[in-house]
Amino acid sequence: MTSPAPTADGGRRNETVIVFALSLAAMVVSMMQTLVVPILGLIQRDLDTSSADVSWVTTATLLSAAVFTPLLGRFGDQHGKKKTLVAVLVVMVAGSVLAALTHSLLWLIVGRVLQGAATAIFPLALSVLREEVRPAKLPGAMAMVSGTLAFGSGLALVATGLLTSGDNPDYRSAFWLATGLAALALVAVVTLVPATRETTGGRTDVLGALTLAATLVLLLLPITQGHEWGWSSARTLGCFAGAVVMAVVWTLVERKVREPLVDMKMFAHRPVLFANVAGLLVGFGSFALFIGVSYLVQMPSKIAGYGFDASVLRASVEYLLPSTIVSLLAAPVGGQLVRHHGPRLVLLLASLVGTAGFVWIALDHEHTYSVIAAGMFVGAAISLGYAAMPAVIVASVPHHQTGIANGINSISRSTGSAIGSAMITTVLASKSIEHLPPGAPKLPAESQFSLTFVIAGTAFLLVSLVAWLGLRKIHTPAAAVAAPADAADAGTAPATTR
Repeated sequence: MTSPAPTADGGRRNETVIVFALSLAAMVVSMMQTLVVPILGLIQRDLDTSSADVSWVTTATLLSAAVFTPLLGRFGDQHGKKKTLVAVLVVMVAGSVLAALTHSLLWLIVGRVLQGAATAIFPLALSVLREEVRPAKLPGAMAMVSGTLAFGSGLALVATGLLTSGDNPDYRSAFWLATGLAALALVAVVTLVPATRETTGGRTDVLGALTLAATLVLLLLPITQGHEWGWSSARTLGCFAGAVVMAVVWTLVERKVREPLVDMKMFAHRPVLFANVAGLLVGFGSFALFIGVSYLVQMPSKIAGYGFDASVLRASVEYLLPSTIVSLLAAPVGGQLVRHHGPRLVLLLASLVGTAGFVWIALDHEHTYSVIAAGMFVGAAISLGYAAMPAVIVASVPHHQTGIANGINSISRSTGSAIGSAMITTVLASKSIEHLPPGAPKLPAESQFSLTFVIAGTAFLLVSLVAWLGLRKIHTPAAAVAAPADAADAGTAPATTR
């Protein structure tokens, strides 16, 4: 049964502090993905390792998130959301401390694995919101927590740029920042988030978790390492083939077990399925913005003939911070739009705004104002997209499947980000500037940046197709939240779409 929504003024204040605590936790976990992007070169130099080896600092986090996010999202639904949230935040603090203290690449990767496990915080946070926030306020609350994902990703790039500026930069300062923020989020969740009132109980589907983990690892590993291994190498093709085989095995397992990790009917439910496709596309676009703009503005203009000679600090503060701020400001706007007009319209708006931003920067990336303004368009689009997707899922699944459904959606966004990163690396490396001065580093041709932004714009354009064809109109917030809960009690699929 759905818990009674608070109606007193004190209840409304409690909703506000709950949203604050969960937004902080979601922001911190989103920072973990992009935190190391500006400092991979520093890590490689300080630990005296190769570019192939240091790439595991990012790959390990992504694989860890893929393994633990759906499992812990489901575990929270079954055994207690707050208890699971607190445990995951403790793991993130431990991983951040380990990464800050170690001088070993191996232990740094272990620390990043622990940080990656904390990605489960986001679906757990949405499950808490569904339990604690009144239906009329739920779209805005989910949009605020979701909006901090885009904000946190950009903030990590800016903060790392600030912390590693100067004559003697130390990459460990970024991990100490992560430690402090993770500890702050832990205190906020412990003190401000109420104990879980609803649990479903049941046994953990270990076999389903293992086969899903194997599927995701085999899929994401070649995506992140394909540039190093070669896209046509035996390892890359073998991993992709293995992912297909394991996906079939996972599907068969989930159809046979009594209490599956993922209800396949829910997974294939039209709104949920297309929300995951939208998540993949928006995640792709978000990384194309952050990484593409960061690389572009750091290009040496006198040698390359384009770029802005920006340092990591300038690239972060001048070119990426505006889009980060806009993404945070757009979150509550997205919540209001979802509440009054439904998530389908908001996804369509996100698609159009994001496409416009990428078209702008593809056509004109010679002027500072164009790069910044186009980035602001895309930042707003990312935030609107993140606001809409949880609303689709919450209105389409039973109450007890909120955590696992949002966990899968979170993984779809992470997968899109990984594909975006791999795409940028491959496209930029595929064509270099000819006739460079002797001794000059190999630099991508300017046309490759244009191609990168065109591909990202196409991804955002496809979001409108997904929203138009794949998502039906969602009912009013109260009906959208109540109906899945009632459907869960009746043991039927939710009927909140038309």
